Amino acid sequence: MAAELTAPELIAKHRPTLDQALEAIRTRAYWSPHPEHPKAYGENGSLDAAAGKAAFDALLGNRLDLADQPGIDDWVGDEVSPYGIELGVTYPHADLDVLLPAMRAGQRAWRDAGPELRAMVCLEILKRISDRTHQFAHAVMHTSGQAFMMAFQAGGPHAQDRGLEAVAYAYAEQIRTPQSTEWSKPQGKRDPLALAKTFTPVPRGIGLVIGCNTFPTWNGYPGLFASLATGNAVLVKPHPRAVLPLALTVRIARDVLAEAGFDANLVALAAERSGEGIAKTLALRPEIKIIDYTGSTAFGDWLEDNARQAQVYTEKAGVNTVVVHSTDDYKGMLSNLAFSLSLYSGQMCTTPQNLLIPRDGITTDQGPKSFDEVTADLARAVEGLLGDDARANALLGAIVNPDVKARLEAAAGLGEVALASREVANPEFPGAVVRTPVIVKLDGAKPDDEAAYMSECFGPVSFVVAVDSVTDAAELLRRTVREKGAMTVGAYTTDAGVEEAIQEVCLEESAQLSFNLTGGVYVNQTAAFSDFHGSGGNPAANAALTDGAFVANRFRVVEVRRQA
Repeated sequence: MAAELTAPELIAKHRPTLDQALEAIRTRAYWSPHPEHPKAYGENGSLDAAAGKAAFDALLGNRLDLADQPGIDDWVGDEVSPYGIELGVTYPHADLDVLLPAMRAGQRAWRDAGPELRAMVCLEILKRISDRTHQFAHAVMHTSGQAFMMAFQAGGPHAQDRGLEAVAYAYAEQIRTPQSTEWSKPQGKRDPLALAKTFTPVPRGIGLVIGCNTFPTWNGYPGLFASLATGNAVLVKPHPRAVLPLALTVRIARDVLAEAGFDANLVALAAERSGEGIAKTLALRPEIKIIDYTGSTAFGDWLEDNARQAQVYTEKAGVNTVVVHSTDDYKGMLSNLAFSLSLYSGQMCTTPQNLLIPRDGITTDQGPKSFDEVTADLARAVEGLLGDDARANALLGAIVNPDVKARLEAAAGLGEVALASREVANPEFPGAVVRTPVIVKLDGAKPDDEAAYMSECFGPVSFVVAVDSVTDAAELLRRTVREKGAMTVGAYTTDAGVEEAIQEVCLEESAQLSFNLTGGVYVNQTAAFSDFHGSGGNPAANAALTDGAFVANRFRVVEVRRQA
């Protein structure tokens, strides 16, 4: 069957976007082709708010077909929204012995398509996902528990940006080596040695994306598109509680691949029965050559230790830390920290957990502030931010699973509570579990307290830790990053020497650092094409989203030499 999407059409349509993405990763300046505002959608084939909600509602209680994905032996799915709605969507369950060979069948044509055409197909997939951003927003909201606006932005344009960023890096790395060259070595009076050489990027095999519950698209798209753009087939294994957003992604990808004349089975879905736990089985299959994983440290470590046949990229857990030494905008600092602690109920891998504050207090533009004053003022800032239930619901979203709720409730017993968590009612979704953050005071000099602040407590839990000095804070920061890892580090200081000391710790321990954020940029948010998410240099993650190292080992370059 002839391709409905021809290579010249795809290149004409998407090459300008790829060129802009390549320029953006070079300059690190702000750029995004995906609008953040919901009202930007509704023209040129994209769904507006009403159409997107209707498209989401139409999925509920039905099968999500995947264009004849092979090996279907059952239909599975039991997702329940953190907002209390049973989705009732079922997905094809695959016989892996049938599906995996079928995925490999189309790889030769996909490899031979070359880096540019592969990138164009990926961009067409992203464009179609972008057109359905409103539908994806509801899918992300009702699987992750994010509030709608966050689900719209983080699950939509920001996730799409990260996917495009991965495509841009993949393309740049693949064209680093020329496709061919004429090689000639002079031999003095004799004829030169002459060879014709070709260099072909070849895929490793099948990439496995193991999705997470909290950010299924944002964390899933970098690995998916990095592997696909470098010539690999991709099997997507979503988190059992967050299948829908990635299943929609797979369906769109399969449609585009088929229309472009490629095998739709280059992208496939591996949904699982309740309690089946197929991630370990898949991770050890010999066909799986790349694994992208976001989730717990325990399983990430297991993948790194056991999936030896695959190149494994993990984003695990860490203990994110903020050092507070001094500030020239005390109100702005408190406001910024309050938002960072509250956003999505702290259910982000970048949310600050430990705030290290000298027990003798800090200097501010409002005069000296004691440790207790800073703690109390931060608690009041969070209370003020979340005092109105409507605004609290818009920021907090819902608690994603019972484990987070249990950790939140247990945290109050770990130390002196500076801010108690409260329940927030959600009139639109009475079944939602919504809680404000808890802030607990701990002492960095007490061994009993160390067990709490040196362990990740994922969710709306933060510890304000008293330290003897900023020097002690820097050393505790160093030990925390080295032993536990950190996706983010923040610091507030007006002292150049302190700033240099904190920066040196983060450079030596490979932790991404933000200084003196007091406005609308927060330590737990990153911008694609400019900010790196994680560093790959500490225990929190062995890869960064997204840099050259994230894509370069998903393919190898094979050379063929011929006598000229």
